[in-house]
Amino acid sequence: MNLPEVVSRDEWLAAREALLAEEKAFTKQRDALNTRRRELPMVLVDKPYAFTGESGPAELLDLFEGRNQLVVYHFMYPPDWDAGCPNCTGFVDEIGSLEYLHGANTTFALVSRAPYEKLAAYKAERGWGFPWYSSYGSDFNYDYNVTLDESVVPFVYNYRTKADWDLRPGNDFIQQDQPFDLHGMSCFLRVGDAIHHTYSTYGRGPDSMTFTPTALDLTALGRQEPWEKPAGRSVVSEDDHCH
Repeated sequence: MNLPEVVSRDEWLAAREALLAEEKAFTKQRDALNTRRRELPMVLVDKPYAFTGESGPAELLDLFEGRNQLVVYHFMYPPDWDAGCPNCTGFVDEIGSLEYLHGANTTFALVSRAPYEKLAAYKAERGWGFPWYSSYGSDFNYDYNVTLDESVVPFVYNYRTKADWDLRPGNDFIQQDQPFDLHGMSCFLRVGDAIHHTYSTYGRGPDSMTFTPTALDLTALGRQEPWEKPAGRSVVSEDDHCH
């Protein structure tokens, strides 16, 4: 197993302080990136979308629950599935209280294509209290590029076309012959009753928002994913501790 080198405390401290300088630079870069995100222009959403939630039929404006901002997690749950996506489930499982988000005048909601009855049953099974809406029969998932069906809209995911993805390694997840759903997150701003789309992110975009990946990124073994460097790190067994 490719474990870190064992060094003296003084050597470790010198390496840690060097890394700290890089971390501080990265924090400043992240702050600057967040500023650029807030400075993005926005697009008026003038197309009507129909949803179904706990209280019945709803429009996009209803999802705001009277607040000024809305964060939508595009949860993978197509109509023909019997359960939600395991990775999306793990993401939502780690969301805590929304009290502070609401305090910032922002609402969080899940949206999926499965009929609401399926979503409600899965929500109860998981013990979630978050609002979850079905966009079944609506263009919402297609317009925000999380349902990929070239018979409805051109193929675009994470701002790349099918031709772009065909040129990239590790693109097996899009090599499907039938329509399929992927995950993402979209943000909206309400000005009066006018709704604006301000931001969407896909792929690994939302993963830094969850506790487990962020905590594992601080550890020596990391997330233990095959793409991580240095290669060859996995869960340490008892035998490894003994040698």
